[in-house]
Amino acid sequence: MPVTLTVNDKEHTVDASPDTPLLWALRDYLELTGTKYGCGMALCGACTVHLDDQPVRSCVTPISAVGSRKVRTIEGLQSKEAQAVQAAWEKERVPQCGYCQSGQIMSATALLAGNANPSDEAINTAMAGNICRCATYVRIRQAIKEAAVSLKNA
Repeated sequence: MPVTLTVNDKEHTVDASPDTPLLWALRDYLELTGTKYGCGMALCGACTVHLDDQPVRSCVTPISAVGSRKVRTIEGLQSKEAQAVQAAWEKERVPQCGYCQSGQIMSATALLAGNANPSDEAINTAMAGNICRCATYVRIRQAIKEAAVSLKNA
C-alpha cells in the first residue's frame, strides 16, 4: 500500500505495509542510510530522526503514524543548530566508532533548537536515550555546550 512521506523537504511515495518502521522506509526504500539500526526497540537512539522537529525513534515508528508530519534525517539536517553541533562534534573529537553519531546529533540539535542554553541536567535528560558504546558522554556534553556558546556568539 503506497504511503506518502515528506522527508528532508521532499515528498516520496513508499510502496510498503503501513506497519513498516520508518527506519526501514528511510534506509531500504529511500536509500537514506545515515540513520542507523541499533537495538530495534527504541532503547539506543541510533535510529533517531526528527518528526516535525522532535526527535523520535524511527525503528518503532510505523510509517502509518507519520501522516503529514515532516521527517528530517541526518542527511537533511541544515539548521544553524545542526551546523553548530557538527562543528562542535569535530572540535571536541566526539566521534569514536561513529555508529551512534547521527542519532546523537539529531537529539543534540533538537535540544538546542528548543533550549539555547541547556544545563547539564537538561543535556543529560535530552540525551539519555542515546547510547554511545564508546562512552564519549563527557565529550558529547562538552560539544553541546560548545555548540550553545557558538550559537549565542553568532
